[in-house]
Amino acid sequence: MKLSLFAMPLHPVSKPYDVMLQENIDAFMLADELGFYEAWCGEHYSTSTEPIPSPMMFYSSLIHRTKQIRFCTGVTCLPHYHPAMVANHAALFDHLSGGRFVFGIGPGGLQSDFELFDTFDKDRGDMVRESIGMILDIWATDPPYNLQGKYWTTKIEDWAMDDVGLGKMVKPLQQPHPPIAVTGSSPYSGTLKGAGKNGWIPVTANFIGTWAVKTHWEVYEKAAREAGHTPDPQDWRVARSIFVADTDEEAEAFVKQDGGSFDHYFWYLYTLWDRGGLKGAYVPDPKMKAEDLTSHTMLRDNYVIWGSPETVAEKILALREEIGDFGHLVMYSHDWSEPEKLKKSMRLMAEKVMPMVNREIGEAVA
Repeated sequence: MKLSLFAMPLHPVSKPYDVMLQENIDAFMLADELGFYEAWCGEHYSTSTEPIPSPMMFYSSLIHRTKQIRFCTGVTCLPHYHPAMVANHAALFDHLSGGRFVFGIGPGGLQSDFELFDTFDKDRGDMVRESIGMILDIWATDPPYNLQGKYWTTKIEDWAMDDVGLGKMVKPLQQPHPPIAVTGSSPYSGTLKGAGKNGWIPVTANFIGTWAVKTHWEVYEKAAREAGHTPDPQDWRVARSIFVADTDEEAEAFVKQDGGSFDHYFWYLYTLWDRGGLKGAYVPDPKMKAEDLTSHTMLRDNYVIWGSPETVAEKILALREEIGDFGHLVMYSHDWSEPEKLKKSMRLMAEKVMPMVNREIGEAVA
């Protein structure tokens, strides 16, 4: 099982922007040092809580400061852009990173961004399908282009001139294109069904119950097989909020600290879901109704894996037993309210927990 890091990133509104940026730079550099496989970063335009509007631009500052970690957009929100712009930016970043790029795509998830880009009442799923279709066409073909869609047109005909290179757009370094990934959070996720249909990488969010996590592989595998693909659970990325300390008691006290990193994270999500009427998809138990989700602590206490290295390893193996095999564990990066404790958690995760987990998996397979 590989270990990766995902940062939305999410921080208190009082944290200065330059401090927040440096914290995330440091987190990803530490992840690279510790051998984390991938770095995932969210994209949001209109919030001071999770304010990185361009993961690719952010990652560009890390390419030459890291050695091996792969950079993943989590996700590029396709309804916000013209497909030709995304195709060029992604292809350029693929070259700049030396092919250390995974192209995560999706419809976006922040209400204020939908209002900003006037996509609130549009079929954003349909926009994603049209956009990625155009992007793949741009990468696979040369001008002249005349791609006509419902939402966008990509056309270069009159000014396609081979002798001077006019009309040509950048192709990715990875051929035929960078790996494409799709995230899912709702039970029986439609986006992960689409990922299975297209043979793309499935990524499961960290803020949902294990009962919902289990449905993700079910819909992905079914759609993949129906489309003629062979689904491999080693491709499945499952994200979880995790905190590791020397003892179970120390870890629990940190996670349940009022106003602490984990407390604030789930308070923020709960507040957005409550005000947006979205709580029903995130209940810890499928028998619960939306109104039963009454506090962010219900989310925090159910959706965080915490404990000593031994306890966390046991919980990860129990998660795998419950939901089935998966190849990538994606550890969420929470606000460094106490930097040394969060750094230590990452170190313990990489150096203690994952070796125990993989030893047990190896022995079980043998």
